[in-house]
Amino acid sequence: MTDDPEYDTDFRKNPEEYEVGRGCEGVFKIQPYKDELLPLWSYADEDGAEESADALLEAFYDYLDEDDFVGADMARKYLRMGYTRAMRYAKYPGGKKYKDGEEREPEEWADSEKRRAAVVFEKAWKEARQNEEYRRMREEHRNEKD
Repeated sequence: MTDDPEYDTDFRKNPEEYEVGRGCEGVFKIQPYKDELLPLWSYADEDGAEESADALLEAFYDYLDEDDFVGADMARKYLRMGYTRAMRYAKYPGGKKYKDGEEREPEEWADSEKRRAAVVFEKAWKEARQNEEYRRMREEHRNEKD
């Protein structure tokens, strides 16, 4: 845990404290979801990505069934992060986007196995973010924050 009081919050008990944020923000800090979802996340290869994406998508639907928007949003973020991390390795040897402080030119495909993993996560991420129940809950959460 960080010294930031925001991350001392149990967001399952206090969902009103949760802000959707940008990108993958909060995936390593928002509890108890980090502890539930991080062990499911892997993008090492296509088989691992399949297993991981399936587990994270199952968690996403479980959270929706429990009317737990924060959990569903965090599961969606882990799916997105699987895609973005795998793509970084797919485009840049060793996943290193910068060399000597300069951004490297992406390669097509520096790591074809990571590219296949990225495709797996992309499909699951799109399914989650386009889910109508999720979208309704997200809008409702945003309206409650206003």
